[in-house]
Amino acid sequence: MTVQLLTPEGMLQPVPYHHVSIGTGSRQVHVAGQIARDAEGNHIATDDLAGQVAQALRNTARGLAGAGASFSDVVRLRFFVTHWEPAKIDDFMAGLAAVTEELGIPQPLPPVSLIGVDYLFEPDVLVEVEAFAVLD
Repeated sequence: MTVQLLTPEGMLQPVPYHHVSIGTGSRQVHVAGQIARDAEGNHIATDDLAGQVAQALRNTARGLAGAGASFSDVVRLRFFVTHWEPAKIDDFMAGLAAVTEELGIPQPLPPVSLIGVDYLFEPDVLVEVEAFAVLD
């Protein structure tokens, strides 16, 4: 097993992710921040957080696959969301749920951070996803 996900006793529950991951492989895969663009650079899901989360995760999956990895190899995910506020969590989770089965994203998730930022590098970008994976 390349990645072991766990939540030690006494850590906050319930949450939709594991608190700890242990990567036992020797190859590391880092997928740079992915956004809601297709291969030609076309904007996907403008002004739609759920749609952008889904597309960014699809792009992350392509990056992982290019390195011979999948979401089952991911030890950490990091999301950056513009103008974050707790009221956006339902849209965020809907975007994740829309592609969980399609992309084989483990449930609960590996350790994940959701970081609110004022803006990303282009005004229409609502979310960016980074992944770190370990392979044998």
